Amino acid sequence: MTRLTARFWVDAYLTRLRLYDIPAFVVAHGDDNAGAVLVKLSTLDGKAVLFQRGFDLMTGVRKWQELASGQEMDVDASVTKQRSFDPDLWVIEVEDRQGRHLLDEPGLD
Repeated sequence: MTRLTARFWVDAYLTRLRLYDIPAFVVAHGDDNAGAVLVKLSTLDGKAVLFQRGFDLMTGVRKWQELASGQEMDVDASVTKQRSFDPDLWVIEVEDRQGRHLLDEPGLD
């Protein structure tokens, strides 16, 4: 099974968000081929949620999981901590008052 590069996935995700008029920005450019991706959702009210893609060993399914949530500055601290462990990490910031991130849609797992 062929895996998508991180860059290809990020570009496709940003395109999908644009189709829904959801602003998103690459705030940290990771490794184009194999970098992990974090998605930070800011609801523009001082709160945020940070997602990372996980792998369920029992089912073999990849899915997006919440890594941190709460005050945006606390979530930003989690991003900084993760980046200190992994310099190849991509960070995408999504801004949507309705809390839409589209990570639960088909094709983004």
